[in-house]
Amino acid sequence: MARQSTYQTQAAEKSSAPTKAVPRDPVASGERDAAYNRAAGHNYFLMDRFEAGVALRGSEVKSIREGKANLKDSYGLVKNGEAWLLNAHIGPYSHTGFDSHDAVRTRKLLLHSGEIRKLIDQTQAKGLTLIPTRLYFRHGRVKCELAVAKGKQDWDKRATEKKREADKEAKQAVAASKRG
Repeated sequence: MARQSTYQTQAAEKSSAPTKAVPRDPVASGERDAAYNRAAGHNYFLMDRFEAGVALRGSEVKSIREGKANLKDSYGLVKNGEAWLLNAHIGPYSHTGFDSHDAVRTRKLLLHSGEIRKLIDQTQAKGLTLIPTRLYFRHGRVKCELAVAKGKQDWDKRATEKKREADKEAKQAVAASKRG
């Protein structure tokens, strides 16, 4: 009987060994938002929401995957039948060369014409604006959730905070009564 070579035995061991599934990045797989605008819910009443694609460069997509996106002071604008995202900060990609993208540039939002018409109708009303609430990945593409929003006054913010505290206390009371 002929002896097997070490190459053949190593190849047989590799093929029979179970391969480990490398866990995918939760941002890239769409399980977690890449960027979230926490100030939007505090400063605005958020009404209708729209999902829009974002026209980005490759280095911008990679930066978003790294978590270098910030929507804090950004807003949306509809001009000449096109939607735009302004003041959204996407930091430079860590492995880029000399040709990096501008961090705060105006980016085009990709929406259907019917959705753009709805946005135009809603934002022409006094006091309404477009606020991006989150950036996330869906099927490998970057999406931006836009909300038609109306600004809150200081007393609105205080009332919202009081309601949130009352709801929290009620939940704690219900949980305490269930425990004992």
